[in-house]
Amino acid sequence: MTAGHRLRLQAIEISLEGAPLLRLDAAVGPGEVLTVMGPSGSGKSTLLAYLAGFLAPAFRASGRILLDGSDIGRLPAERRHIGLLFQDPLLFPHLSVAGNLRFGMPRDKVDKGERVEAALAQVGLAGFGPRDPATLSGGQQARVALMRLLLAEPRAVLLDEPFTRLDLPLRHEMRRLVFDRLRQAGLPSLLVTHDPQDAAAAGGPVVDLAGQ
Repeated sequence: MTAGHRLRLQAIEISLEGAPLLRLDAAVGPGEVLTVMGPSGSGKSTLLAYLAGFLAPAFRASGRILLDGSDIGRLPAERRHIGLLFQDPLLFPHLSVAGNLRFGMPRDKVDKGERVEAALAQVGLAGFGPRDPATLSGGQQARVALMRLLLAEPRAVLLDEPFTRLDLPLRHEMRRLVFDRLRQAGLPSLLVTHDPQDAAAAGGPVVDLAGQ
């Protein structure tokens, strides 16, 4: 595993129309997954939106988002170097599988084709580059979405219930794949979920917003 990155959420407070919604103070080390649990309306998705730089104007937030010691809270979303994995793969339908993987890669990479082929081979999809994403199964699309995220070389990752729409056997498989890859890359990650099995598979600390 690489040395990795560190994420520090320092005295984060989010409110809606003056009413406190959530508070969080946590440190996430390289390859560690912090799980944030809570029922609908507890602020899980709002927390992700704040960290990613997409917080809606109706909300107010304070605190510091420190990534490798730098406060990124005032930076636009595209400069935060945070990767996102959602419930749906959200692959671009007008691009091939390879095109999807190349999309987020840093512009200075000169060996993009080789990187794409290696990434596909790592998740059992060797030769799938020319394919239309619509021809892939749900599990294959999820693998492509994961590798697209990793090829973008983020410094931290946010996981928005990424296993919810998968059937049970595939859910177990994708949990192992996602968390193993994040550990290998040394990426601090924050998972929001309502599923205790997700938290158990992540293996890191758990914050329950229901207790606030």
